[in-house]
Amino acid sequence: MFTGIIEAVGTVKASERQGGDLRLHIEASELDWGDVQLGDSIATNGVCLTAVELPGNGFVADVSIETLDLTSIGQLKVGSRVNLEKAMMPKSRFGGHIVSGHVDGLGEVVSRQPDARSERFVLRAPAELAKYIAHKGSITVDGTSLTVNKVNGAEFELNIVPHTIAHTIIGDYQSGRRVNLEVDVIARYLERLLLGEKAAEPEGSAKLTESFLAENGYLR
Repeated sequence: MFTGIIEAVGTVKASERQGGDLRLHIEASELDWGDVQLGDSIATNGVCLTAVELPGNGFVADVSIETLDLTSIGQLKVGSRVNLEKAMMPKSRFGGHIVSGHVDGLGEVVSRQPDARSERFVLRAPAELAKYIAHKGSITVDGTSLTVNKVNGAEFELNIVPHTIAHTIIGDYQSGRRVNLEVDVIARYLERLLLGEKAAEPEGSAKLTESFLAENGYLR
């Protein structure tokens, strides 16, 4: 489990294809690696990766084909900057929101413009994720816990303060960039709970629709 509070920006030192999947070596000298052990999870641009080697000032991870298909990790090149967060510990301060490191889909940066000392971004989510994104709700973008300022269909707006610009890779974003999105897990559980017994039905038939909500007393 993670909080979406980025601890360091790392750099891809090596990227090697192995039998169809990928092995990544990521360095981050400013991150304290003293409490990281083999098998620990490191959120990398919001993707939960397992440390299989610990060379001292970074980690090595194997990235599966499924992760390459569903996230932007496969687009990383040697020298690419990445957001890093070590797995949350029970004694950690919970500064963001509940983040699993399991990416729900790829979004796209639509626009960026100055807003006083901050930057205002508009991102577009995949259509199937739009229902989980709410005004003033939480969303994870490349591992960073952010608050949604405005929603317009599948597009949503973010106001990024100078500290976040300086300490994450969000400062690198330009229009057209693809980013990893993880929606608030509470929204997913709420959807499942509303389905009630219908949740046990085969995939595809168990969906929240307006007629279903009306039939079950959620709408009048």
